[in-house]
Amino acid sequence: MKSLKDILYGVGLTAVSGSTAKLVNHICFDSREVGMDDVFVAIRGTQSDGHAFIEKAIAGGANAIVCEQLPENLVNEVSYLEVKDTKEALSVMASNYYDNPSRNLKLVGVTGTNGKTTVTTLLYKLFKKAGFKVGLISTIRILVDDKEYPTTHTTPDSLTVNYYLFLMSEAGVEYCFMEASSHGIDQKRTYGLVFAGAIFTNLSHDHLDYHNSFAEYRDAKKKLFDQLSKNAFALANMDDKNGLVMLQNTKARKYTYALKSYADYRAQILENQFSGQLLKIDNNEIWTKLIGHFNAYNILAIYATADLLGLDKFETMKLLSELENVDGRFQYYISKNRITAIVDYAHTPDALKNVLETISALRTGNESVITVVGCGGDRDKSKRPVMGHIASSMSTKVIFTSDNPRSEPPASIISDMEAGVEPQNSMKVMAIENREQAIKTACQLADAQDIILLAGKGHETYQETNGKRVDFDDFKIVKSFLDGLKK
Repeated sequence: MKSLKDILYGVGLTAVSGSTAKLVNHICFDSREVGMDDVFVAIRGTQSDGHAFIEKAIAGGANAIVCEQLPENLVNEVSYLEVKDTKEALSVMASNYYDNPSRNLKLVGVTGTNGKTTVTTLLYKLFKKAGFKVGLISTIRILVDDKEYPTTHTTPDSLTVNYYLFLMSEAGVEYCFMEASSHGIDQKRTYGLVFAGAIFTNLSHDHLDYHNSFAEYRDAKKKLFDQLSKNAFALANMDDKNGLVMLQNTKARKYTYALKSYADYRAQILENQFSGQLLKIDNNEIWTKLIGHFNAYNILAIYATADLLGLDKFETMKLLSELENVDGRFQYYISKNRITAIVDYAHTPDALKNVLETISALRTGNESVITVVGCGGDRDKSKRPVMGHIASSMSTKVIFTSDNPRSEPPASIISDMEAGVEPQNSMKVMAIENREQAIKTACQLADAQDIILLAGKGHETYQETNGKRVDFDDFKIVKSFLDGLKK
């Protein structure tokens, strides 16, 4: 058990009813998980308000309540602690509960619309290859050195984040690389963590179903940099117009990277092909297995971060050349019939455009590009016609299909995408709601040398419809269909 007073250290209390000189078992923000002598934190969420479940939490055994408004009826022996922001309070309490584990290692946060998973995952792999104990908190997985744990959110809740940071601290992990989503930052999941540095990759149209405007989306990410200390570093992509915005108010040491602009770290693409690309960084040439200009940015961000964390530049170059692509990020397969299938997580307009531009640059002749793409249900609807426009204008043929439709009818989502197709491109487009059938059709349409792009799901191994998830793996399915083709 932990002292409630110790857990509350650093939390700004506006009112107190009852004693803080008591012991508590756990911290909970879900009333269904409350046990005897737990402290319950009432969070105002997008779907429900935790204040409505205070009585249920007390009935479940909570002996302390943290809330933004004290209930009218107070229960004897229960301590009530009023704060301005329970999300902030939860983050501070979570850090205290787990003995502030972020102070015991070098934590680096990565934020941006695209590239977070690639940058964090490859930083993890690079530092592992360099001989360090390393942690990873990403969309794909959580790793405590070599031990893997499942993940459900890009940035887990603050209790979960601190729990895994605690495990890392206990295991002697020296560095941890963590994705910081706009949702996670806005919901204060990263609040109170001690970051050694933060990286900004880029910013484009996404998550406007959650954020009311692009400015709100941008400013949510900016908070990560605003909260850095003077001992941390802030690294931003200068080729993105929002890079300087991220650095505006930060106390951290400021650094930049770019392919086109003047920056502290610069790279140049010398060669680009399916087997990889040749880059020039700091006047040294490096061959990397990662393809495309978006990956050139990722590699440069990784190189800069390794340098800022003290790794030898030449060792970093050597290790970068050994790194493989991340699952579901421009992951490709070439069949015996010489058809190339590419699986990529591109689920935003900018990411889809980047992948199709990369494919275009790699084409050597008259190969067709057949794109299979959908948009997620219950998410930002305004990007659907934009993605429909990009896919239809940059591909030879396009199949609009399902991509985690959730509670929305797939036909409605596809219709939104079709609204962005210009008349001259309409003959390229077909709609097949069933994603497996759409992939099969793409394989049947393809001839030798053609390229099939399966966009949107990437590493995901499920399809989510009406609250249910069924097994679905783009890469396995397209490989199976291509291997079975008789052409």
